Amino acid sequence: MNILKYSKFLLILYAFSFSVKAQDTLHLSRAQSEAIFIKENLLIIAEKLQIPQAEAMVLQAKLWPNPSIEIEEVNLWTSQSGTNNLSYFGEELPPFGKGSFGKNQQLGVSVEQLILTAGKRRKLIAMEKVGVEQAKQYFEEVIRGLKIEFRNQLTILQYLELSRKIYLNQINSITQLTNAYRSQMDQGNVSKGEYVRLKALELEIAQTINEHNKQINEAKKELKLLMNLPPSIQLTITEDDYLKDVQNFPPLFINDLISQAKENRPDYKLVELEQDYAQKKLGYEKAQRVPDLALSGAYDRGGNFMKDFVGFGLTMDLPFFNRNQGNITAAKIGVEQSEILKKHKDLSLENEVSLAHANLLNAVSFLNKIETNYETTLDELLSTYTKNFSNRNMSMLEYLDFFEAYLENKKIILEAGKEVNEAAEELNFTIGKDIIN
Repeated sequence: MNILKYSKFLLILYAFSFSVKAQDTLHLSRAQSEAIFIKENLLIIAEKLQIPQAEAMVLQAKLWPNPSIEIEEVNLWTSQSGTNNLSYFGEELPPFGKGSFGKNQQLGVSVEQLILTAGKRRKLIAMEKVGVEQAKQYFEEVIRGLKIEFRNQLTILQYLELSRKIYLNQINSITQLTNAYRSQMDQGNVSKGEYVRLKALELEIAQTINEHNKQINEAKKELKLLMNLPPSIQLTITEDDYLKDVQNFPPLFINDLISQAKENRPDYKLVELEQDYAQKKLGYEKAQRVPDLALSGAYDRGGNFMKDFVGFGLTMDLPFFNRNQGNITAAKIGVEQSEILKKHKDLSLENEVSLAHANLLNAVSFLNKIETNYETTLDELLSTYTKNFSNRNMSMLEYLDFFEAYLENKKIILEAGKEVNEAAEELNFTIGKDIIN
């Protein structure tokens, strides 16, 4: 992160802190929200700890086995009698120092050190290093999955709020019409059926607004959980960056996208690391066929024909029966399995990229079919229809038909933008990096 980006991030966090303290209301853009999400999400923080945990296992693998020491043949009593009374054979044993401490006491001490052969320690370190890389890619995969979930939640929230805004803009005019018709009905100028039909439309819009409110609250709850925000915070996402700029999308060639996906996707790298790990595990299991050595040194006081005996020894298993055949066979099968899973991942990735690419092109194509000024034309026509209906120049059936068409077309326009956003994020997800911002 360069100095400029870091400064912007600090300003975001400062604004976040100030807003929370000042009024418990947080106004953020999509970019500002994502910066807080990446910094504060608890699942990301928890998964990141897997990396030093895996690095600790590499450190553990580098350590040599501890030597062992054994003290034996210690007689807890001493005797002043020599050969004549048969308490001990030969000359008496002198004390360990001045005085009588240790006089005529036998003692045996041995030290043993295990020596790993056939590069077992080196092979184990190599396996654990693969584990570190796996932990890093698992971390990236967690971020990748949470990021698309977070961005889609932002899109859903913005879509719902924009949709609610459409209904809120119309509820007042419909309410005014309903009140006017109620007055006209009371005067006997319009039928009760016309009034009820308008009132039904008003209630339908109010119910839709209520449903939007519930869905907006649910979306905000999910976002606050992902951003690690307290429930008391009132979260508001600005509308400015809702729709992606489809005119400035980069060229999208399917073969290039597949290559980028294989280069960037952490789940694909994990499959490759599984292959690497399987190969290293096979080498480690083969090394287990070679017996380890145990070097020992011993000191014996008074337990031999020599008063102070020092000797050395070597211990090893004889690999007559157990040459680790089962584990080697299992490791070979693991290598074959990893190769098959790699081929499956190749095919799966290519199909995922192809599908995401096609879906984005379809979404953009449909959005481009909507004329730039079409939404403005709809608003102007609705205003004209409402005015004509109020002046009794249009029947209720004509007005309601257009009003329903107006709401449906507004919904279509919003959903077209929402589908482009979701399709773009899905393509980013399948590629493993943001190629569309």
